[in-house]
Amino acid sequence: MDSYDVIVIGTGAGGGTLARHLAPSGKRMLLLERGDWLPREPQNWLAQDVFVDNRYVSPDTWYDEKGKPFQPQIHYFVGGATKLYGAALYRLRREDFGELRHHDGVSPAWPISYDELEPYYTQAEQVYEVHGARGEDPTEPPASAPYPFPAVSHEPRIQQLSDDLAAAGYHPFHAPCGIRLVESNMPYSACVRCMNCDGFPCAVHGKSDADVLGVRPALEHPNVTLLTNAKAVRLDTNDAGSAVTQVTVERDGATETFAGDIVVLACGAANTAKLLLLSASDKHPNGLANGSDQVGRNYVFHASQAVLALSREENPTIFQKTLGLNDFYFGRDDFEFPLGNIQMVGKSQAPMFRGEKPKQTKLAPSWTLERIARHAIDFWLSTEDLPRPENRVTVDREGKLTLSYTPTNEVPKQRLLAQLKSMLGHLGMHEDHLIHRFAYMKNEIPVAGVAHQAGTCRFGTDPRTSALDRDCKAHELDNLYVVDTSIFPSIGAVNPALTAMANSLRVGDHLLERLT
Repeated sequence: MDSYDVIVIGTGAGGGTLARHLAPSGKRMLLLERGDWLPREPQNWLAQDVFVDNRYVSPDTWYDEKGKPFQPQIHYFVGGATKLYGAALYRLRREDFGELRHHDGVSPAWPISYDELEPYYTQAEQVYEVHGARGEDPTEPPASAPYPFPAVSHEPRIQQLSDDLAAAGYHPFHAPCGIRLVESNMPYSACVRCMNCDGFPCAVHGKSDADVLGVRPALEHPNVTLLTNAKAVRLDTNDAGSAVTQVTVERDGATETFAGDIVVLACGAANTAKLLLLSASDKHPNGLANGSDQVGRNYVFHASQAVLALSREENPTIFQKTLGLNDFYFGRDDFEFPLGNIQMVGKSQAPMFRGEKPKQTKLAPSWTLERIARHAIDFWLSTEDLPRPENRVTVDREGKLTLSYTPTNEVPKQRLLAQLKSMLGHLGMHEDHLIHRFAYMKNEIPVAGVAHQAGTCRFGTDPRTSALDRDCKAHELDNLYVVDTSIFPSIGAVNPALTAMANSLRVGDHLLERLT
């Protein structure tokens, strides 16, 4: 059985970032990725293949609480979900780390403060080449350094929208973007500023994902080994149950085992919980790290809405995801509870409508969908989803994953949509022509939209109410860590990727001290 200093299971925002951070240490490190390299091919940029044919959605089946099967919109590749994410790399607000009152209850405090994570946010922005502008967003937390790259410029129609919002008294800002763009020197820019970014893989490696900027730099070090198509299926412990001694992997139709002094999980909120639950033993009858019965619980994934607004004039924007609005993040004058974040998403293309709403568009002529796409301005609205113990992942003995979920914060979610409608009527939009898009929610099954999944293995100071300690080490095991979004006690209302990256760097520093 091969032995390593560190085994990292999963190569997405958490695992890929950690691998890069630990690689220069010289310690023997094994990266296990259940998927393969995402192929670089023309289909990367074809909306028909990506949104209608689901070419890159991994063949997994989960079940809801009624036993109904569904296919989660999940991606198993080197780089994980970041291979197809929109690369919106926001920091959580400082207030998100404390206890926050919401319409449906309380969002719990984190065991660390924003100030503790801030240096790692800055480091993560540098690693992932984030473009942005400080000082535009009134809710933004303090930062110890400017963004490493200037904000991505608005194209004319989005600049007009920004100007109109500002004239109406709002505070639009340049969204923080993780794209490898050099606008001042395009011949040397990896990113070509195309329309096939948000929700697409990038064929030219112009996206700041955990494959390109995490795993590949790590693999430049001879002490790092990557195994693809290697699915971890069980963790075994020593006789005392105090440390993980063995990782069992299914690869190429065979079973292999590996030993690691430190084992780090970064499989995503649902699959990290699944692996821990499947690793039950006499010493850990409810699953590893689960003496508190918290593993799998408190699943959250944002109360999100993709909304298409029809502009009276055509919208020729190519790269649209450059604007955000947080004026209602913590509420508004007539509503005391937080509403959430408004941001742009990738520009609509006609084939997307057939993929996202197949029944409604089946008989629609292509020219109609093309016309809608030409006039579309596309928004993504996120309201915080509150952790509930009953919103949870469970696994049976055969490994069948059940995701039981009831939405939270529906009133703020609808108020945020109403706020958007009220603004757009004054900004050259058809306010009565807002069309709901179900990006990442194929066939309108919201629970299948797992791009922002979090919770299930939260960290904290009390072993009775958390699975992990402040360093994201399992309370009950000396060498088991978690660095994906499952550690989140709450999810806030902005994209979680940068927070996962920053926390992975924080845990990485702890591990470097431990490995010395």
